[in-house]
Amino acid sequence: MIENLRHDYPVAQLCRILELPRSSYYYADHAADEGAVLAAMEAVLMRWPFYGYRRLVVQLRRSGFRVGERVVRRLLQQLQRSRSVGRWRVITTDSRHGHLRHPNLVRNLSITQVDAVWFADITYIRLGIRFIYLAVILDGYTRAVRGWALGRQVDQALTLTALRQALKERKPHFFHSDQGAQYAATAHTQLLEQRGVHISMSAPGQPTQNALVERFMRTLKEEHVDYADYADLDEARRQIQHWLEVEYMTERIHSALGYLTPSEFQALAVLQGNTPLPTA
Repeated sequence: MIENLRHDYPVAQLCRILELPRSSYYYADHAADEGAVLAAMEAVLMRWPFYGYRRLVVQLRRSGFRVGERVVRRLLQQLQRSRSVGRWRVITTDSRHGHLRHPNLVRNLSITQVDAVWFADITYIRLGIRFIYLAVILDGYTRAVRGWALGRQVDQALTLTALRQALKERKPHFFHSDQGAQYAATAHTQLLEQRGVHISMSAPGQPTQNALVERFMRTLKEEHVDYADYADLDEARRQIQHWLEVEYMTERIHSALGYLTPSEFQALAVLQGNTPLPTA
């Protein structure tokens, strides 16, 4: 009843008439809205991951939530313990940019050679109440990890670090990614063009055109991230590096590779004369 009348009458007056302590009303109100507050907190943290509880309180109040510091700090602890990201999906692809967009050059292409096509993508990983971001580059033929980078921001530095690592020893004929600003940025495309690599991009809103690396990201989360416990970014980097470079590359057998590991499959391809393209 108070909820229906509070826009017309003061809550204090309604509580006095109904002989209900104001603290009981506010407690019930906060409890009922707790799910909405948690969702709003996650949305704020995804946009401003550096916000502490004081800024969170202010931002939530600006959005219309009647919350105090004690409630926000308690909910932050709840988020810290939670393994799930909640109902929100973190967006890692920003296609709203003015950079040149390249066509999809690898659609329906039969990949029969090592380093014919590299596929690249970015995913998010929960670290306490924050998110960190992983950029990965895979060889389409061997499924081998060519380069990767982990950081706190989804920016050009993340994808450039992964690309430079990948290009140290090899280069592909095609480099395929989505149309995100990180991949379309001048520094990224120029580095590829300088090495004689053809740039290919998925059409907007077509995630299946980069399905190989998206399946890899799902495997990473299902087989490692969901069971990992990272104390901080450095610990996350160590554990993820071990999974990418040791467990995935040299221990995990892959059904699409005839139940060989990526390292074994690549070695076999070289022995069979299906050698990589020359490096720059």
